[in-house]
Amino acid sequence: MSAEETSTERSRSARIAAIRAVNVRFPERKIVSEVRRANWNDYAPRGLPMNRYFPPDLPAKTPGIAGSAVWVQVVTEGGEWGLGRCSFGEPVAALVNQHFAPLLIGRDALATEMLNDIMWRSTKRHGSVGLSAIAQSGIDLALWDLKGKLFGEPVYRLIGGPSRESVRCYCTSDDLDWSLELGFDAFKLSNPVFYEQGNRGLDLIEEKIAAGRATVGASAELMFNPVMAFNVRFAIEVCERVRPYRLSWLEEPLIPEDLEGHLQLRSAVPWMGIATGEDHHTRIPFRQLIERRAVDVVQPDLQWCGGLTEALKIYAMAEAAGIRTIPHAGCNSPFGQHFAFAMPDCDLGEFHLSSPIGVPLAEWNSIPGMAVPEKGRLVPSDAPGFGMDIPQDWLEPWTTDAANGVGVW
Repeated sequence: MSAEETSTERSRSARIAAIRAVNVRFPERKIVSEVRRANWNDYAPRGLPMNRYFPPDLPAKTPGIAGSAVWVQVVTEGGEWGLGRCSFGEPVAALVNQHFAPLLIGRDALATEMLNDIMWRSTKRHGSVGLSAIAQSGIDLALWDLKGKLFGEPVYRLIGGPSRESVRCYCTSDDLDWSLELGFDAFKLSNPVFYEQGNRGLDLIEEKIAAGRATVGASAELMFNPVMAFNVRFAIEVCERVRPYRLSWLEEPLIPEDLEGHLQLRSAVPWMGIATGEDHHTRIPFRQLIERRAVDVVQPDLQWCGGLTEALKIYAMAEAAGIRTIPHAGCNSPFGQHFAFAMPDCDLGEFHLSSPIGVPLAEWNSIPGMAVPEKGRLVPSDAPGFGMDIPQDWLEPWTTDAANGVGVW
């Protein structure tokens, strides 16, 4: 068969036959290592925007099913399929099944730019930067997984990589002793405070960061993540208070809508790096941050920002402005791993450490085929698509009672 005939056949077989939200029934983990103690997620106080109504002295996960993972399967007329993942449960699953799927079925699955544009434009009447962007992410990632399978290539090659021998990871965890034992050399601490705690909150933050710096050493990269729990004045006070501890960046101190606040903060604390983006969705909010030089690092989450197609647009804008792109929780998913491996200016990846102390990362990993960091570095799978070894018989139609897992903070 000639190259032209092969291309025509591939295009014909790549017509989208179905798009659906699904549950993935992963086998139960078999933990053989001894658990020394619980993970920080089980005990660490967490500052969040909702702490005005829920006290920050309790670990504050999103209540109910709102944080549930939503997997998305895209199937072609030729029977090939790809798999993506996003978050936020039933509302997002409904958008996948009832809004986006009817728009995309019958179209060429390889036309990821056009499909991204259709999804983006179709949400203008009800909003593009909230749950719609989350649902769009799951579909877009499934399309890229499918594209890699159709071409027999890992996604990182399709987007221009690799750009490095391995991805260097920093570890998000309050269990710094375990992070060091696992071989990480860059670290990020969680925030235990809401801004209304005032001076006592400042004391708690300084105590935590001072202890963290003493644990990881003077030269290690150390970051701090308020997760939208501050206002501008409190964020400035924090930066002044912790200046001696040489943080690499303060992450997402403000709500994503407050562009003016980011500009004020960036101007007030020139010694402190400012990072944000996990709760900015689609390219326009990122363009505003980048054009105004409001931050030093943008952090799109590929499962929330609109998908890989949208993340590539964000990266291109940031790279042109000399701003780093380090995706939120990028190294916890095959999607972010492939992005970080391919993009030259993505020199660091986040790994959110959730395994109990003493359990090796490979033993805790739930996605077959996905790499985990070894001594703070990883190399993504070179299998076609995103390299996930998930068989068809693990997939079931979406239901709210499935054990999809949470993890939305």
